[in-house]
Amino acid sequence: MTDDPVKLWVVILGLGAGTFLLRYSFLGLIGNRPIPVWALRLLRYTPVAVLPALVAPSVLWPAATGGDTDPARLAAALATVVVGLAFRNTLLAIIGGGLVLFAAPLVLG
Repeated sequence: MTDDPVKLWVVILGLGAGTFLLRYSFLGLIGNRPIPVWALRLLRYTPVAVLPALVAPSVLWPAATGGDTDPARLAAALATVVVGLAFRNTLLAIIGGGLVLFAAPLVLG
């Protein structure tokens, strides 16, 4: 965290402008034009790509352990992926990962 309010507002406004331009490039410039089928197919995978990118730092370098890798978190992430692939059900994958995250410290000690 910075103590300089000007620097903080410059960063906030810069991030806001970047977000606006990124969304405008899709919605404003291409919004009413037909999108090719291949692009629509690729856009369907965006949430699947974003979620692991958001979770990966918490699994590999968790702040709770000071940035050290935690075997329980790795086991929970692996269980989530395996259950998700096996059953193709998001809720089951989340529950499976949560159960492993809860049980792994008890088993590993």
